[in-house]
Amino acid sequence: MTRRYFGTDGIRGRANTEPMTAEIALKVGMAAGREFNRGDRRHRVVIAKDTRLSGYMIENALTAGFLSVGMHVYLVGPLPTPAVALLTRSMRADLGVMISASHNAYNDNGIKLFGPDGFKLSDDIEARIEARMENGLKDCLVPSEGIGRARRIDDAQGRYIEYVKSTFPKDLRLEGLKIVIDCAHGAGYLVGPIILWELGAEVISMGVEPDGTNINRDCGSTKPEALCKRVVQEGAHLGIALDGDADRLIMCDEKGQLIDGDQLIGMIARRWQRIGMLKGGAVVGTQMANLGLERFLNQQGLILHRTKVGDRYVVEKMRDDKLNVGGEQSGHIILGDYSTTGDGLIAALQILAVLLEDGRPLSVAGKVFEPVPQLLRNVHYSGASPLEVPAVKQAIEQAEKELGSKGRVLIRKSGTEALIRIMIEGEDAAQIAALADQMEALIHSYSGGQAKAASA
Repeated sequence: MTRRYFGTDGIRGRANTEPMTAEIALKVGMAAGREFNRGDRRHRVVIAKDTRLSGYMIENALTAGFLSVGMHVYLVGPLPTPAVALLTRSMRADLGVMISASHNAYNDNGIKLFGPDGFKLSDDIEARIEARMENGLKDCLVPSEGIGRARRIDDAQGRYIEYVKSTFPKDLRLEGLKIVIDCAHGAGYLVGPIILWELGAEVISMGVEPDGTNINRDCGSTKPEALCKRVVQEGAHLGIALDGDADRLIMCDEKGQLIDGDQLIGMIARRWQRIGMLKGGAVVGTQMANLGLERFLNQQGLILHRTKVGDRYVVEKMRDDKLNVGGEQSGHIILGDYSTTGDGLIAALQILAVLLEDGRPLSVAGKVFEPVPQLLRNVHYSGASPLEVPAVKQAIEQAEKELGSKGRVLIRKSGTEALIRIMIEGEDAAQIAALADQMEALIHSYSGGQAKAASA
């Protein structure tokens, strides 16, 4: 079913342009509020945001929508996406909202919705919300005496900080570790450094001066070069990079070398299996997961289940199979014992536990497998998808035949941006480079857009 507003991770777009306007945010608040405001009691919604300038506009419009259908609104200010999931459950709210476009530039924004269980909404519920938005909302309005109230929750940051700290092993401390953390001028800029410092680390903070327009700009998990350089300059043990809403994690070792989500998932899975925490003898990844991770897990006696790209699909598989470790190469790591969605800070603490118990630096402990050569490319497009062009379909089929069982081709539309994402993986680095160049050039010729470096 084609959906007008919701993509793979809520609603996202250029701020003040459909679908990310105040008018549509108002309708989302009304429609989602009506969906969850049933029964005699007053229902409540928790709203958080990242640091984008447009967050004020979207927050106020959503608030007005929820109040108009009789919901009480609890505003918690800038907090990571996983904090919304946590607070929705702990405050017995009926709905949670995160205003963020994650790793996108500041001029984009988005709306992510969580149910009372702290999980992102299902496709069916999102479809019902869209139907209400399209079919009229007048019948959603409550009488004047039934309008909801809004209030700010001043201790929300402290609640989240204490919870994240509680996920770290009680017998470990971070004393003696010098850590650089890059918060991308985003939602984790206040809580991230505090959590590490209170657990004993020497903390050097980057990306903690948001001005409304600098979120993710040359910083964070999608632009970690400055972090890598700073770690080496400071003689730090490692670096932690969050994205704009702090639900994903990329790390770098003491030499300034990046450690991606696949390696981090492998580290956590091996430790959890060793201490008896891993459930189901399996880990969930996506189609993007490197073949090297799958081989490593198989060597540990574990299975890698692959899903469509998107952390919501990883979570769905984890819930269906009762598994507790999953994630994406891009750094969304879901640890089901602690969170219902990706949490960059909780994942970072689990990696730090591995290092403290292992006694080796991240440059050694963080290379749990040898990656199979894999290239990622992005091509912007406008109008119709280039993937519907017969010549492109034929070229994809030919590339798959050429690689055979020795590689993989995954070419797809992004669920959050007007991008075609190209992934080619295989044993022969020269072969996959040539195929990636060919596919990028062909898709670009039908795209009306510009090719650019990969950003997962």
